Amino acid sequence: MPTEQQLSDVLSEFARTMVTDFPIQAIPDHLVVRIVDVLPISGAGVTLIEPGSDPRYVAASDDVALRFEELQTDVAEGPCLVAYETGEAVVVADLRDDLQFPKFGPQAVAAGLVAVLTFPLRQGEKRLGALDLYRTAPGAMDAGDMSAAQTLADVAAAYISNAQARAELRDASDRYRERSLHDPLTGLPNRVLFGERVDHAVHRAGRSHNLVALLLADLDRFKEVNDVHGHQTGDELLIEVADRLTALIRPGDTLARLSGDEFVVLCEDLAERAQVEPLAARIGAALAEPFVLSGIELRVTASVGVAFAGRGDDVSEKLLRDADIAMYQAKRRGGGRHQIADTREQRFSQRRSSLEKDLLGAVGRGELRLDYQPIVATTGGRITGVEALLRWDHPSLGSLPPETIVPLAEQAGLIREVGRWVVERACLDRNLWCGSHGRGDLGMFLNVSGEQVMSPDFTEELAALLVETRTEPGSVTLEVTEGVLVDDPGRALVVLDGLKRMGVSLALDRFGTGYSSFGYLERFPLDMVKIDRGVVAKLVGNPAGPVLVSAVVGMARVLGMTVVAGGVETAEQRRAVETLGCDRSQGFYFSHPMAADEIQKLL
Repeated sequence: MPTEQQLSDVLSEFARTMVTDFPIQAIPDHLVVRIVDVLPISGAGVTLIEPGSDPRYVAASDDVALRFEELQTDVAEGPCLVAYETGEAVVVADLRDDLQFPKFGPQAVAAGLVAVLTFPLRQGEKRLGALDLYRTAPGAMDAGDMSAAQTLADVAAAYISNAQARAELRDASDRYRERSLHDPLTGLPNRVLFGERVDHAVHRAGRSHNLVALLLADLDRFKEVNDVHGHQTGDELLIEVADRLTALIRPGDTLARLSGDEFVVLCEDLAERAQVEPLAARIGAALAEPFVLSGIELRVTASVGVAFAGRGDDVSEKLLRDADIAMYQAKRRGGGRHQIADTREQRFSQRRSSLEKDLLGAVGRGELRLDYQPIVATTGGRITGVEALLRWDHPSLGSLPPETIVPLAEQAGLIREVGRWVVERACLDRNLWCGSHGRGDLGMFLNVSGEQVMSPDFTEELAALLVETRTEPGSVTLEVTEGVLVDDPGRALVVLDGLKRMGVSLALDRFGTGYSSFGYLERFPLDMVKIDRGVVAKLVGNPAGPVLVSAVVGMARVLGMTVVAGGVETAEQRRAVETLGCDRSQGFYFSHPMAADEIQKLL
């Protein structure tokens, strides 16, 4: 009989498998080796059994024991199967005199086996398989050894069951993610997966300086196919279209179905735009060929819009929007053709230098202004704060958004001047509202660019501005993007710690885009996480959206952080963010951005 210390050592080793996440096979492998060390046997084997299938997991202490395990499976007979079926131990003290296993017994004896003792592997009502102990001498084990063997079998069964549950959870999670990222009709990537790939592609293009192109193909008059021939024929057509487009693209390209009859191709690592023109033409030609579906010949055409990106600051939604605009331009020209996007950004790039000169005097000329968008309590709708949104009323181009102003200010060396004006103007406006309405609890949310917040004296300048405008630091929340945290995490941690000591709050903006990581929430001294509008848009009709938001809320609760849902535009999205536990919300559903005097009236 094994000593208490020997048995304790083996059990302790098994306990460690719980924290080391042992795979299923490793558990019986470990059991058969250790049990031979502590019991009077010559070998041991384990077979895990699943009804209706061959054993997936077999372990043995040596080649001889493995032969006996495989023999029981081959002849479909033996103590292993009986112990599994009955849930009781089976003791065969001398196989030479035993008649209950006429197929297994003689062959095992011929191979040198004399006695076998088998113990069921069970977890409650669940049966997993059996542990076989082999002896080359006749006789059973004493009661102490039998008890120790069953204890080890039970412990191993518990850990095997646990490992199976982990494996099934991983498999289910993988299957769920696979389904949630692919179109059920064509099997192509859907909008969610395609968006991820575009984000990654644009980041890579920003480093490689190569172009990225999107080609958005939309079938012309597809609705007529459904109306005349029925939706089943329409679905058959979409499947055939997917097959033809798959045959056209390069191995490194991505083809996705966005919705309805919209297909999009992502082309990476392009040296020049001219490379895309032949593909766009091939798409049009391939889809113009007749389709024969269920005995019906159909002829369709497609309009293709093409958009390009070559810098890391371009995002998937903008690319898709540009390609969509180009596609509709092709439709307005009669369809069955392709159109290259003529975007505002391209026009800006051509006159960037003149815009930088225009911005130089914009503050002094009074061309900058702030709009404000309310942030509300998700439950109840009370206004808890406002986000300041920078606008530039350009004399000839009209109102320009922060996405245009901030990069220009950074390149022209004006970001400190512009940022200082934003802080001062926003604090003065807030003071006016608070004085009129007694809303000292109203928060002011300010976006700060990476170059601005990482400048050597940003913290001191901000502190001075807050003193000048008589603004409590606790009423100000600075919104930073993940780029600030990724580019120089060490420096970012020092700066953010300093801001926290000053008393301002810190929010991670646009969480859920790019390479957003839950690690940021834990590593940096953040008070709030703002979920990107793109994630909120996926909350209704897309299973991936709620999973991400729920995970963010759960992490925030553990870290004592507030969660703000951005871009809430519909009643369904509002209900979804409330159900998922988002503390605050922002978006067109509650209010569009408005001037300071309109905020005054709203309060």
